[in-house]
Amino acid sequence: MNLTSSYLLWAAVALAAYTFVPVFTKAATDGIPSNTVAFWANAILAVLALGVVLVSDDPIVGALDHPKAPYMLAGGLCLAVGIISYYRALSLGPVSIVVPVFGLFLVTSPLVGAVLLDEPLTLRKAAGVVIALVGVYLATSG
Repeated sequence: MNLTSSYLLWAAVALAAYTFVPVFTKAATDGIPSNTVAFWANAILAVLALGVVLVSDDPIVGALDHPKAPYMLAGGLCLAVGIISYYRALSLGPVSIVVPVFGLFLVTSPLVGAVLLDEPLTLRKAAGVVIALVGVYLATSG
């Protein structure tokens, strides 16, 4: 197995890194406005992503002419709204509540994917969605 192309490896790295995002964000927004924290955190993301694109010789400007570019831009807009809102929520509420509610995208994304991308929503996946909902309820309730 080629580890650099393994989606499970990349997902595990993302999990490990993202585990600390709400903790560091909550700590930062205890003294810095959430919009400022969102800007600087995502500036780091933009610079690192640019570096990866340049090293991998992927297209930057040319991607804007691709037929799928509107989806790329819509995803960026959704990401911006979601992250700015997430940082604001973390600045106002406890990590133990904000993160599970934010994490409901684990429930909503597969459902949207099934509808808009014709991805299969099997009984097993539907059961996982229900279990995730129960988990969020248990994690956020008193």
